[in-house]
Amino acid sequence: MGNENQRPAKVLVMDDDEMVRFVAGETLKRYGFEVEFANDGAQAVEIYRERHQAGDAFAAVILDLNIPGGMGGQEAMQRLLEIDPGARGYVSSGRTDDPVMMNYQSFGFSGTIEKPYFYLNKQLMEEFSKTLRGPEQA
Repeated sequence: MGNENQRPAKVLVMDDDEMVRFVAGETLKRYGFEVEFANDGAQAVEIYRERHQAGDAFAAVILDLNIPGGMGGQEAMQRLLEIDPGARGYVSSGRTDDPVMMNYQSFGFSGTIEKPYFYLNKQLMEEFSKTLRGPEQA
């Protein structure tokens, strides 16, 4: 089976809400992505590090900004960039007025995903797919 370059892109979804993880996962799978989950930043960083070291890196990570009592997206993104300066993180929050959402680039994120993303809107997913399947896969 010649699937060397046919492997689906992998996305890591970090959110403390199981329903949100489920919906994001189903949506991403429908668009042909492989999905793994973390329920806080520390777990996301751990999973990312393991996959990165195994040469099986994620194409993108969706990070929930606020995790009550745990590591949120902002700190997690900093750590991901230490592991992999090319890490692509998308910060996710229902609070669009949050400084991190408004200035996501200065926090190392590649983009934002507004909540609720029960149906990660089609436009976003198309942009997401384009970005992740871009020519830099060479």
